[in-house]
Amino acid sequence: MNEISQASAALPPVAAPSAWQRFADSDFVYSFKRSPTAMVSACVLLLFVLIALLAPLLAPQDPFDPAALELMNARLPPVWLDGGQMRFPLGTDGQGRDLLSVLMYGLRISLMVSFCATLFSLVIGVTLGLISGYAGGRIDNLVMRLADMQLSFPTVLVALLIDGLSHSLLPREVHERIALLVVIFAIGISTWVQYARTVRGATLVEKSKDYVHAARLIGMGPLRILFRHVLPNVLGPVLVIATLSLGLSILTEATLSFLGLGVPPTSPSLGTLIRVGNEVLFSGEWWVTVMPGITLVLLVLAINLLGDWLRDVFNPKLK
Repeated sequence: MNEISQASAALPPVAAPSAWQRFADSDFVYSFKRSPTAMVSACVLLLFVLIALLAPLLAPQDPFDPAALELMNARLPPVWLDGGQMRFPLGTDGQGRDLLSVLMYGLRISLMVSFCATLFSLVIGVTLGLISGYAGGRIDNLVMRLADMQLSFPTVLVALLIDGLSHSLLPREVHERIALLVVIFAIGISTWVQYARTVRGATLVEKSKDYVHAARLIGMGPLRILFRHVLPNVLGPVLVIATLSLGLSILTEATLSFLGLGVPPTSPSLGTLIRVGNEVLFSGEWWVTVMPGITLVLLVLAINLLGDWLRDVFNPKLK
Protein backbone atom coordinates (compact mmCIF):
# COMPACT_ATOMS: atom_id res chain seq x y z
CA MET A 1 0.00 0.00 0.00
CA ASN A 2 2.87 2.34 0.85
CA GLU A 3 4.54 1.53 -2.47
CA ILE A 4 1.37 2.47 -4.35
CA SER A 5 1.11 5.74 -2.44
CA GLN A 6 4.75 6.54 -3.11
CA ALA A 7 4.33 5.75 -6.83
CA SER A 8 1.25 7.96 -7.01
CA ALA A 9 3.10 10.76 -5.29
CA ALA A 10 5.97 10.44 -7.76
CA LEU A 11 3.71 10.93 -10.79
CA PRO A 12 3.64 14.46 -12.16
CA PRO A 13 0.35 16.33 -11.62
CA VAL A 14 -2.04 16.17 -14.54
CA ALA A 15 -2.70 19.62 -15.99
CA ALA A 16 -6.33 20.66 -16.24
CA PRO A 17 -7.54 20.94 -19.84
CA SER A 18 -7.72 24.45 -21.20
CA ALA A 19 -10.95 26.13 -22.18
CA TRP A 20 -10.11 25.61 -25.86
CA GLN A 21 -9.43 21.90 -25.26
CA ARG A 22 -12.75 21.48 -23.44
CA PHE A 23 -14.51 23.22 -26.33
CA ALA A 24 -12.74 21.04 -28.92
CA ASP A 25 -13.83 17.90 -27.03
CA SER A 26 -17.42 19.05 -26.49
CA ASP A 27 -20.52 17.47 -27.98
CA PHE A 28 -21.11 20.69 -29.93
CA VAL A 29 -17.88 20.35 -31.93
CA TYR A 30 -18.38 16.60 -32.30
CA SER A 31 -21.85 17.15 -33.77
CA PHE A 32 -20.49 19.87 -36.07
CA LYS A 33 -17.81 17.54 -37.44
CA ARG A 34 -20.41 14.82 -38.02
CA SER A 35 -22.67 17.11 -40.07
CA PRO A 36 -21.46 17.85 -43.63
CA THR A 37 -24.38 20.26 -44.12
CA ALA A 38 -23.36 22.31 -41.09
CA MET A 39 -19.71 22.43 -42.16
CA VAL A 40 -20.51 23.48 -45.74
CA SER A 41 -23.01 26.09 -44.54
CA ALA A 42 -20.53 27.50 -42.02
CA CYS A 43 -17.81 27.69 -44.69
CA VAL A 44 -20.12 29.48 -47.13
CA LEU A 45 -21.25 31.94 -44.46
CA LEU A 46 -17.67 32.56 -43.34
CA LEU A 47 -16.66 33.16 -46.97
CA PHE A 48 -19.41 35.74 -47.42
CA VAL A 49 -18.48 37.48 -44.17
CA LEU A 50 -14.81 37.65 -45.16
CA ILE A 51 -15.71 39.01 -48.60
CA ALA A 52 -17.90 41.65 -46.97
CA LEU A 53 -15.25 42.69 -44.46
CA LEU A 54 -12.44 42.77 -47.02
CA ALA A 55 -14.47 44.32 -49.84
CA PRO A 56 -12.30 47.48 -50.08
CA LEU A 57 -9.23 45.25 -50.49
CA LEU A 58 -10.68 42.52 -52.71
CA ALA A 59 -12.96 44.50 -55.02
CA PRO A 60 -11.39 45.12 -58.45
CA GLN A 61 -13.09 48.51 -58.62
CA ASP A 62 -14.44 51.10 -56.22
CA PRO A 63 -18.09 51.40 -57.37
CA PHE A 64 -18.53 54.65 -55.41
CA ASP A 65 -15.65 56.45 -57.14
CA PRO A 66 -17.03 58.39 -60.15
CA ALA A 67 -13.53 58.72 -61.60
CA ALA A 68 -13.28 54.92 -61.96
CA LEU A 69 -16.49 54.64 -63.99
CA GLU A 70 -16.71 54.73 -67.78
CA LEU A 71 -20.03 54.80 -69.61
CA MET A 72 -18.38 53.00 -72.52
CA ASN A 73 -18.18 49.94 -70.24
CA ALA A 74 -21.88 50.04 -69.35
CA ARG A 75 -24.03 46.91 -69.71
CA LEU A 76 -21.23 44.51 -70.58
CA PRO A 77 -22.22 40.82 -70.23
CA PRO A 78 -20.35 38.31 -68.02
CA VAL A 79 -17.01 37.05 -69.23
CA TRP A 80 -18.41 33.72 -70.52
CA LEU A 81 -20.79 35.47 -72.95
CA ASP A 82 -19.96 37.18 -76.22
CA GLY A 83 -18.74 40.70 -75.59
CA GLY A 84 -17.59 40.02 -72.02
CA GLN A 85 -14.24 41.22 -70.71
CA MET A 86 -11.87 39.54 -68.26
CA ARG A 87 -11.67 42.65 -66.06
CA PHE A 88 -15.43 42.44 -65.51
CA PRO A 89 -16.03 38.74 -64.66
CA LEU A 90 -19.73 39.17 -63.86
CA GLY A 91 -20.38 42.00 -66.29
CA THR A 92 -21.30 45.63 -65.60
CA ASP A 93 -24.47 47.59 -64.86
CA GLY A 94 -25.94 50.61 -66.64
CA GLN A 95 -23.40 52.97 -65.06
CA GLY A 96 -20.36 50.94 -66.09
CA ARG A 97 -19.74 49.63 -62.57
CA ASP A 98 -18.08 46.24 -62.16
CA LEU A 99 -20.88 43.96 -60.94
CA LEU A 100 -18.50 41.81 -58.87
CA SER A 101 -17.30 44.88 -56.97
CA VAL A 102 -20.86 46.13 -56.48
CA LEU A 103 -21.88 42.72 -55.10
CA MET A 104 -19.03 42.77 -52.58
CA TYR A 105 -20.03 46.19 -51.28
CA GLY A 106 -23.73 45.33 -51.39
CA LEU A 107 -23.08 42.15 -49.42
CA ARG A 108 -21.24 44.24 -46.85
CA ILE A 109 -24.19 46.58 -46.36
CA SER A 110 -26.76 43.77 -46.21
CA LEU A 111 -24.79 41.82 -43.59
CA MET A 112 -24.13 44.92 -41.50
CA VAL A 113 -27.79 45.99 -41.45
CA SER A 114 -29.11 42.49 -40.74
CA PHE A 115 -26.53 41.77 -38.02
CA CYS A 116 -27.21 45.06 -36.21
CA ALA A 117 -30.98 44.56 -36.52
CA THR A 118 -30.71 40.99 -35.17
CA LEU A 119 -28.58 42.16 -32.25
CA PHE A 120 -31.02 44.99 -31.51
CA SER A 121 -34.05 42.69 -31.51
CA LEU A 122 -32.17 40.09 -29.44
CA VAL A 123 -31.36 42.60 -26.70
CA ILE A 124 -34.94 43.90 -26.55
CA GLY A 125 -36.61 40.49 -26.75
CA VAL A 126 -34.33 38.73 -24.26
CA THR A 127 -34.58 41.57 -21.74
CA LEU A 128 -38.38 41.75 -21.95
CA GLY A 129 -38.67 37.96 -21.84
CA LEU A 130 -36.52 37.68 -18.71
CA ILE A 131 -38.39 40.44 -16.88
CA SER A 132 -41.79 39.17 -18.01
CA GLY A 133 -41.17 35.57 -16.97
CA TYR A 134 -39.53 36.45 -13.64
CA ALA A 135 -41.89 39.23 -12.52
CA GLY A 136 -45.18 37.74 -13.70
CA GLY A 137 -48.45 39.47 -12.91
CA ARG A 138 -49.29 42.71 -14.67
CA ILE A 139 -45.85 43.11 -16.23
CA ASP A 140 -46.09 39.66 -17.79
CA ASN A 141 -49.59 40.36 -19.10
CA LEU A 142 -48.54 43.72 -20.56
CA VAL A 143 -45.50 42.33 -22.39
CA MET A 144 -47.35 39.30 -23.72
CA ARG A 145 -50.30 41.38 -24.93
CA LEU A 146 -47.90 43.66 -26.79
CA ALA A 147 -46.31 40.56 -28.31
CA ASP A 148 -49.71 39.20 -29.33
CA MET A 149 -50.61 42.50 -30.95
CA GLN A 150 -47.41 42.57 -32.97
CA LEU A 151 -47.79 38.94 -34.02
CA SER A 152 -51.08 39.89 -35.69
CA PHE A 153 -49.11 41.93 -38.23
CA PRO A 154 -46.58 40.44 -40.69
CA THR A 155 -42.94 41.30 -40.00
CA VAL A 156 -42.47 42.99 -43.37
CA LEU A 157 -45.62 45.07 -42.87
CA VAL A 158 -44.37 46.40 -39.50
CA ALA A 159 -40.98 47.24 -41.02
CA LEU A 160 -42.69 48.92 -43.99
CA LEU A 161 -44.87 50.99 -41.65
CA ILE A 162 -41.95 52.24 -39.55
CA ASP A 163 -39.75 52.95 -42.54
CA GLY A 164 -42.59 54.68 -44.38
CA LEU A 165 -43.38 56.89 -41.37
CA SER A 166 -39.75 57.94 -41.16
CA HIS A 167 -39.83 58.92 -44.83
CA SER A 168 -42.91 61.09 -44.34
CA LEU A 169 -42.04 62.66 -40.97
CA LEU A 170 -38.34 63.40 -41.37
CA PRO A 171 -36.84 65.92 -43.80
CA ARG A 172 -35.21 64.30 -46.79
CA GLU A 173 -31.66 65.38 -45.83
CA VAL A 174 -32.08 64.07 -42.29
CA HIS A 175 -33.57 60.78 -43.46
CA GLU A 176 -30.72 60.17 -45.91
CA ARG A 177 -28.18 60.61 -43.10
CA ILE A 178 -29.89 58.18 -40.74
CA ALA A 179 -31.42 55.85 -43.35
CA LEU A 180 -29.37 52.85 -42.22
CA LEU A 181 -30.32 53.42 -38.57
CA VAL A 182 -34.00 53.65 -39.53
CA VAL A 183 -33.84 50.35 -41.42
CA ILE A 184 -32.03 48.66 -38.52
CA PHE A 185 -34.63 49.95 -36.05
CA ALA A 186 -37.55 48.98 -38.31
CA ILE A 187 -36.32 45.40 -38.76
CA GLY A 188 -35.20 44.98 -35.15
CA ILE A 189 -38.42 46.26 -33.57
CA SER A 190 -40.49 43.93 -35.75
CA THR A 191 -38.66 40.71 -34.77
CA TRP A 192 -38.25 40.90 -30.96
CA VAL A 193 -41.38 38.85 -30.20
CA GLN A 194 -39.81 35.45 -30.93
CA TYR A 195 -37.04 36.09 -28.41
CA ALA A 196 -39.40 37.43 -25.75
CA ARG A 197 -41.85 34.51 -25.90
CA THR A 198 -39.12 31.87 -25.92
CA VAL A 199 -37.10 33.43 -23.10
CA ARG A 200 -40.24 34.03 -21.03
CA GLY A 201 -41.17 30.34 -21.21
CA ALA A 202 -37.65 29.26 -20.25
CA THR A 203 -37.54 31.79 -17.41
CA LEU A 204 -40.80 30.46 -15.96
CA VAL A 205 -39.12 27.05 -15.71
CA GLU A 206 -35.77 28.30 -14.41
CA LYS A 207 -37.11 30.61 -11.69
CA SER A 208 -38.64 27.68 -9.79
CA LYS A 209 -35.33 25.81 -9.55
CA ASP A 210 -33.20 25.49 -6.43
CA TYR A 211 -30.33 27.72 -7.55
CA VAL A 212 -32.71 30.66 -7.99
CA HIS A 213 -34.21 30.09 -4.52
CA ALA A 214 -30.71 29.90 -3.07
CA ALA A 215 -29.75 33.17 -4.74
CA ARG A 216 -32.82 34.84 -3.23
CA LEU A 217 -31.99 33.52 0.23
CA ILE A 218 -28.53 35.08 0.22
CA GLY A 219 -30.05 38.45 -0.70
CA MET A 220 -29.20 38.62 -4.40
CA GLY A 221 -31.23 41.18 -6.35
CA PRO A 222 -33.68 40.21 -9.13
CA LEU A 223 -31.65 41.79 -11.95
CA ARG A 224 -28.48 40.06 -10.82
CA ILE A 225 -30.31 36.72 -10.62
CA LEU A 226 -31.76 37.20 -14.09
CA PHE A 227 -28.64 38.26 -15.97
CA ARG A 228 -26.05 36.27 -14.03
CA HIS A 229 -27.82 32.97 -13.37
CA VAL A 230 -31.00 32.63 -15.44
CA LEU A 231 -29.72 34.15 -18.70
CA PRO A 232 -26.87 31.63 -19.27
CA ASN A 233 -29.40 28.78 -18.99
CA VAL A 234 -31.69 30.15 -21.71
CA LEU A 235 -29.04 31.08 -24.28
CA GLY A 236 -29.35 27.82 -26.24
CA PRO A 237 -32.76 28.57 -27.79
CA VAL A 238 -31.80 32.25 -28.16
CA LEU A 239 -28.79 31.31 -30.28
CA VAL A 240 -30.99 29.22 -32.59
CA ILE A 241 -33.55 32.01 -32.96
CA ALA A 242 -30.81 34.57 -33.60
CA THR A 243 -29.34 32.47 -36.41
CA LEU A 244 -32.68 32.00 -38.13
CA SER A 245 -33.62 35.63 -37.47
CA LEU A 246 -30.43 36.75 -39.22
CA GLY A 247 -31.62 35.18 -42.46
CA LEU A 248 -35.07 36.71 -41.98
CA SER A 249 -33.51 40.14 -41.39
CA ILE A 250 -31.52 39.85 -44.63
CA LEU A 251 -34.69 39.02 -46.57
CA THR A 252 -36.63 41.83 -44.86
CA GLU A 253 -33.91 44.36 -45.68
CA ALA A 254 -33.82 43.12 -49.28
CA THR A 255 -37.62 43.46 -49.48
CA LEU A 256 -37.56 47.03 -48.16
CA SER A 257 -34.73 47.99 -50.51
CA PHE A 258 -36.47 46.33 -53.45
CA LEU A 259 -39.55 48.43 -52.73
CA GLY A 260 -37.41 51.58 -52.53
CA LEU A 261 -37.85 52.05 -48.76
CA GLY A 262 -34.63 50.51 -47.49
CA VAL A 263 -31.07 51.77 -47.62
CA PRO A 264 -30.43 54.82 -49.84
CA PRO A 265 -29.28 54.33 -53.46
CA THR A 266 -25.88 55.76 -52.51
CA SER A 267 -25.30 52.68 -50.31
CA PRO A 268 -26.83 49.89 -52.39
CA SER A 269 -27.54 46.57 -50.72
CA LEU A 270 -28.44 43.28 -52.40
CA GLY A 271 -32.11 44.27 -52.46
CA THR A 272 -31.32 47.59 -54.14
CA LEU A 273 -29.18 45.84 -56.75
CA ILE A 274 -32.00 43.40 -57.52
CA ARG A 275 -34.44 46.30 -57.90
CA VAL A 276 -32.09 48.16 -60.26
CA GLY A 277 -31.51 45.02 -62.30
CA ASN A 278 -35.22 44.27 -62.44
CA GLU A 279 -35.76 47.48 -64.41
CA VAL A 280 -33.60 46.18 -67.29
CA LEU A 281 -34.36 42.48 -66.91
CA PHE A 282 -36.58 42.21 -69.99
CA SER A 283 -34.09 44.07 -72.18
CA GLY A 284 -31.74 41.08 -72.03
CA GLU A 285 -29.42 42.32 -69.29
CA TRP A 286 -30.38 39.51 -66.93
CA TRP A 287 -27.04 39.37 -65.12
CA VAL A 288 -27.64 42.71 -63.36
CA THR A 289 -30.46 41.18 -61.29
CA VAL A 290 -29.64 37.45 -61.40
CA MET A 291 -26.18 37.76 -59.81
CA PRO A 292 -27.39 39.64 -56.70
CA GLY A 293 -30.34 37.25 -56.52
CA ILE A 294 -28.08 34.19 -56.51
CA THR A 295 -25.87 35.79 -53.85
CA LEU A 296 -28.90 36.51 -51.68
CA VAL A 297 -30.24 32.95 -52.05
CA LEU A 298 -26.90 31.34 -51.17
CA LEU A 299 -26.39 33.62 -48.15
CA VAL A 300 -29.85 33.03 -46.66
CA LEU A 301 -29.74 29.30 -47.44
CA ALA A 302 -26.40 28.90 -45.64
CA ILE A 303 -27.72 30.76 -42.59
CA ASN A 304 -30.96 28.76 -42.47
CA LEU A 305 -29.20 25.40 -42.81
CA LEU A 306 -26.82 26.37 -40.03
CA GLY A 307 -29.78 27.44 -37.89
CA ASP A 308 -31.54 24.12 -38.49
CA TRP A 309 -28.42 22.28 -37.33
CA LEU A 310 -28.18 24.43 -34.21
CA ARG A 311 -31.84 23.71 -33.45
CA ASP A 312 -31.16 19.97 -33.62
CA VAL A 313 -28.06 20.30 -31.43
CA PHE A 314 -29.85 22.23 -28.68
CA ASN A 315 -33.01 20.09 -28.82
CA PRO A 316 -32.88 17.80 -25.75
CA LYS A 317 -35.45 15.42 -27.27
CA LEU A 318 -32.92 14.41 -29.95
CA LYS A 319 -30.17 13.52 -27.48
